[in-house]
Amino acid sequence: MKVENILLEVLGLPTKGQIEEAGAVRGRARARVAAQEQQKQKQLQRVPIKPFDKKSILKSPGTILRYPYEALTDETDYLQIDIREYNPVKSISEKRGLTSDGSIRNNELSYIIQDGKVSDIRRSNDVSKLTTTELNKTKKILNAKGSILLPIPSNVQDANSVSYSEGKLDKITSDIYTALAGQSTPTAGGQGNAFTQIGSGLNTKVGEIGKTLLKDNQVGQLLATSLFAQAANIPLGGSLTRDQVIARSSGQVLNQNVELLFNGVTLRSFKFSFKFTPRNPNEANQVYYIIESLKLNMAAKVSGDGLFLNTPNVFELTYKKGNDPHPFLNSFKQCVLTDMSINYTGEGTYAVYSDATPVSMILELGFKELEPIYDLDYDDEFLPGVGY
Repeated sequence: MKVENILLEVLGLPTKGQIEEAGAVRGRARARVAAQEQQKQKQLQRVPIKPFDKKSILKSPGTILRYPYEALTDETDYLQIDIREYNPVKSISEKRGLTSDGSIRNNELSYIIQDGKVSDIRRSNDVSKLTTTELNKTKKILNAKGSILLPIPSNVQDANSVSYSEGKLDKITSDIYTALAGQSTPTAGGQGNAFTQIGSGLNTKVGEIGKTLLKDNQVGQLLATSLFAQAANIPLGGSLTRDQVIARSSGQVLNQNVELLFNGVTLRSFKFSFKFTPRNPNEANQVYYIIESLKLNMAAKVSGDGLFLNTPNVFELTYKKGNDPHPFLNSFKQCVLTDMSINYTGEGTYAVYSDATPVSMILELGFKELEPIYDLDYDDEFLPGVGY
């Protein structure tokens, strides 16, 4: 062993041979990394998305798009979005009127053409069977614009609500109304006669109730206070009220008998978020078509002469497990797609494949139901899961 090497060993420093060997190891490691990166890039090489006929792909009945692009099994859970033409209320209401008189948009029946005949299939759940080429050729859903199959989103929730508001009614007003309503119904003979009779009755009943309820003609004082307060507001547009005058004068307020009263129904809305990371050309094409299809079907339709705008297509959402409705999750009524946004930099930075397809995208969808939920909707024996 050379003296130089011995000295290096004594000092704890690597010899020239050890340095060369370490360099060779690092070189081989860099070569392996470069080869792996080259192989990875080769795998990511994808052919550009082929030009397509939107009329045949995005508008043809029965077209099915899905992500991820893999076979569905009986255990696969997913969200199915069926696209349908919008039907005005008058065209689907039993009475052919301008109001629905109940539930008519709860994804009830789908009519399927099979072997040239129309068969009645409960709901639209059989649409998942159209994923095969054979069934695509034999079955078409009437009024359909295709379907989109997406994975169950990470945030699954539903919320039902109805509207209530405070109702106020003081005793004087209540008693006057009760007394007037207890009179005989005004006789026919025109609107003027009815108003005249009600006005005459009002004049009489106010005096009678004032004597019964209050002493010292306090009803008259309250009426005068109300009129004076309104008159005082006229010159400068003030905001003085009868109750403010009473409170400032006597420290009292009329008992308003506040009660929470049912005010009406509300329409539900749903938000969904999906992350797309295409792994191959087929998935990239599907993501491309899904985004294009959603944009196309939520857009307003211009009539032939341009005078009117027609309602965009509507969407029927169904949580599925295989070919059947999900046995637990909630159901939906027909919805419209109110808002849609796509983030093409899903990882926080711009990154694309060789054909410019983003490597990660986030799709945000906002749906709103066309119809509120009624109690009769839960009478449906075919309603799966927890219902609406």
